[in-house]
Amino acid sequence: MEKQKKARLSKMITLANQKGGVGKTTSAINIAACLAVLEHKVLLIDADPQANATSGVGFDPRNIKTSLYECLVNEVKPQDIILETETPNLYLLPSHLDLVGAEIELINQPNREKIFKAMMEDLRKDYDFIIIDCSPSLGLITVNALTASDSVIIPVQCEYFALEGLGKLLNTIKIVQTRLNPDLEIEGILLTMYDPRLRLSNQVVDEIKKHFENIVYDTIIHRNTRLGEAPSFGKPAIMYDAESKGSVNYMNLVREILQRNNATNIPEDQKELNLIDND
Repeated sequence: MEKQKKARLSKMITLANQKGGVGKTTSAINIAACLAVLEHKVLLIDADPQANATSGVGFDPRNIKTSLYECLVNEVKPQDIILETETPNLYLLPSHLDLVGAEIELINQPNREKIFKAMMEDLRKDYDFIIIDCSPSLGLITVNALTASDSVIIPVQCEYFALEGLGKLLNTIKIVQTRLNPDLEIEGILLTMYDPRLRLSNQVVDEIKKHFENIVYDTIIHRNTRLGEAPSFGKPAIMYDAESKGSVNYMNLVREILQRNNATNIPEDQKELNLIDND
């Protein structure tokens, strides 16, 4: 029975969008942390050379000597460099600025799009969820992550030009599905940076829900001061201020993800936490 549960919960999810500033890294960190708080064993992979996910969970990238770069380029085993974070059940495969050069070094490798998948093969049995934060590009590392993953979450900000580039990303996902990973699914479109006071935010929500319907999450991530502050303290929002709007939003999102994956039995009256009206 325990084996069936483990297999059902074992899932690799990439967060991707070639547009910067959409809340992708914030979402990766906080989805991973909320899953961990709900007692799932989670690995957060920082696949962005900016290493913001690494610093966002408490590690200084300048002190990282061995990172995802060495795993991809020099075949270092990821098990040997995974770090335990201060959040119980949350682990990190860190990034470093060196990752910028990985795409160039991998370009002539055979099966270059599947290097990430091969690297992760032995790790998948050790975690319930693996969350991958990608750089804001559709380069080789992002394609590798999508090829290795079960699904993709697409963060979209509730601002002007929200749909800009989304078609290109969906086209890339379709190419990956056709040529490299037929099992890849769109886990959901996540609306971020929502300000209910702005007419534009509400228009963007309506427009995206109209176009994409059921793949848009019901949970929307509000603009929130605590979400912006937490990374400077090296903490996910849930560990920085569990009662902030941002923390409650991400916990509700994770509950929705678990429900969509039939991975939880949350009672009906507990399916959504109430927002605390503070920043």
